Amino acid sequence: MRKIILSTESGADLPEDLAARHNVQVVPMHVIMDDKDYLDGSLPVQEIYDYYDRTKNIPSTTSTNSHEYQEFFTKINADYPDCIIVHIGYTSKASSSFQHAVIASEEFDNLFLIDALNVTGGLTAIVMYAVNLLEQEPTLEPEQLVEKIKAIIPKSKLAFVPGSLDFLRAGGRVSNVAYLGGALLKLKPRIELIDGNLVSNKKYRGKMSKVSEKLMQDYLNQYDIDRKQLYLIYSIGLDEGIKQRMTEIATEHGFINIKWMQAGSMISTHSGPGGFGIAGLEV
Repeated sequence: MRKIILSTESGADLPEDLAARHNVQVVPMHVIMDDKDYLDGSLPVQEIYDYYDRTKNIPSTTSTNSHEYQEFFTKINADYPDCIIVHIGYTSKASSSFQHAVIASEEFDNLFLIDALNVTGGLTAIVMYAVNLLEQEPTLEPEQLVEKIKAIIPKSKLAFVPGSLDFLRAGGRVSNVAYLGGALLKLKPRIELIDGNLVSNKKYRGKMSKVSEKLMQDYLNQYDIDRKQLYLIYSIGLDEGIKQRMTEIATEHGFINIKWMQAGSMISTHSGPGGFGIAGLEV
């Protein structure tokens, strides 16, 4: 049977230890700062925050282009001759990356593309679902695997609160009026992926310690998340006490495996320092 290789983009924020352990191939997206193009993952996230402090601008981000995808898939084929590639992509509603993968796919007859309609921990949850499926059913046919992955996509639930309205404002994610109102009232928007789109559907008031706990409570009340795995996402600057408390709450709710993930350059560029998010799969 032909070996199945899973791949995704850096915007999944898939922890390096998981990618290495399960041989998931990751193609980098891009961050552009000071007129220099950096591959996502090659630039320390702190430099993005330092850049904003210095210029009051955020870096721009760009997707993986079709040529890069062609090189990426070609290398996988060279490393794993006669393999099947199943690529689980960053939402097409927020990036052109998936469309570029589609263009590159015309050169390959051993490639399946899946638009995961999610980002960061929500995308990682789908990738790790595929990893676990293959470990449990190593003889699973590629077509069956793809069907199962597509079926789980609507069940991947991601919610997060950005750490800084400054970054949302600088990136054009909220209007100046909304920004000023939020800053004055200490409001923080909850952002979710709805049908692949980033949607702000609620606001919390107060310090991040209070907001993160409220987000966790609302999320667990709203969604019946599979207790076998929960992904907690943070951007640099989130207080360690908050992380400890979120772990405690997740444990109290019966989650067996709780995995903390650091938001990479793509997500951090738009969410700012000190953000918190949750992702998991509904049962």
